[in-house]
Amino acid sequence: MILGIDHVGLATDDPAGTAPFLAALGLGPGDRGIAGDYGVACEFWRYADGIGQPSIELVSPVRPDSPVAGRLAKQGPGLYHVAFGVDDLESEFARLREHGFAAVDVQPCAGARPGMRVAFMYARKPAGLLIELVQYS
Repeated sequence: MILGIDHVGLATDDPAGTAPFLAALGLGPGDRGIAGDYGVACEFWRYADGIGQPSIELVSPVRPDSPVAGRLAKQGPGLYHVAFGVDDLESEFARLREHGFAAVDVQPCAGARPGMRVAFMYARKPAGLLIELVQYS
């Protein structure tokens, strides 16, 4: 079952330059990590009283062959994905595939936060949006 939006990902090649913008919106830095399977660094920002509210994730490439580096080269910085928290990653992954979502990942991978597992899917219609399913152990 989808539990709600966990975070919204913004692709950038300049996370340090984007940080003042997020701070001006009242967000503060939180977790950070490397998602090695995807070749990206991730910084999660949230409101101080943001328990239960979605985070903003700055996603930046650490390898030139990462999907984010390719996306930045084609489209520039901006909205990269919306991540939904789920209680059972495998069943939601299978359910969404049955409803026309294209699997980006063959199987779930480790995420940037400790205990985080993720799977990316692409919704061709109606929005052409990359979504991420997130489960924490």
